[in-house]
Amino acid sequence: MSTDTPSTRRPTGRVWLITGASSGFGRAITEAALRAGDTVVATARRPETLKDLVAAYPDRASAVELDVTDPGRIAAVVAQVMLWYGRIDVLVNNAGRGLVGAVEETTDRELRDLMELHFFGPAALTRAVLPHMRGQGSGAVVQLSSMGGRLSFAGVSAYSATKFALEGFSEALAAEVAPFGIKVLIVEPGAFRTGFNGAGALLRSPALDAYADSVGAVAANLTADDGRQPGDPARAAEAILAALDADPTPLRLPLGNDAADAISASLDRARAEFLAWEPAARDVDFTAAG
Repeated sequence: MSTDTPSTRRPTGRVWLITGASSGFGRAITEAALRAGDTVVATARRPETLKDLVAAYPDRASAVELDVTDPGRIAAVVAQVMLWYGRIDVLVNNAGRGLVGAVEETTDRELRDLMELHFFGPAALTRAVLPHMRGQGSGAVVQLSSMGGRLSFAGVSAYSATKFALEGFSEALAAEVAPFGIKVLIVEPGAFRTGFNGAGALLRSPALDAYADSVGAVAANLTADDGRQPGDPARAAEAILAALDADPTPLRLPLGNDAADAISASLDRARAEFLAWEPAARDVDFTAAG
């Protein structure tokens, strides 16, 4: 790892720290930030996959090895970025993967590993950058969630559990750090043309015949959809940059017509259910006599 002093790396524009930058949304956000004239520290488990971006933007792009499930490495990378540039303006927690499996099929190891990747890793990175953002009186934390962080369906219980956890964490975080000038943006994409559904990328829990018609069908459809998803990651990245520049920045940003439709319908169902059961909800306090 380089031991450059801050004076040898003078940042242009905002300084971004992006995880999972080798492909998908991470790659698209990295490219969008660089096109915008900003400085990006792009991290990946295999940073050599980012050589072309570093070559294209040698003064503003750096590729750094990072596995977000390694707490020691998280601390080292944040310290390195601060040594290089003296600040971190935007953290993008993007690293992730998919898992399909019924609750009964999902192993404890699968669930714990996915939670490490989608929740504990981003939580650790967020905690690591917050003292620096508070000190500079500004910053933004972008959490790549999913429409599966707002609603769920058969076969994605583990995946949604990790994203629901991240969203709850981030909603509280937003209230805590707003007084320090720090923004929090939760991004909720639908189906985008990334490698998420590809062979070897989308994991499948050991299948039980009992769930072949429900969960098995979900897995088959996701695999068949690879390369045909309607969402454009480059356009999603531009929407994320626009949201960060907006005043106010939204807490949640659904992306894609499928995500917008599903989230809207879910909100309608939740509202209807609440109204149907509101009298019961309000009728459980102690009575005046009690």
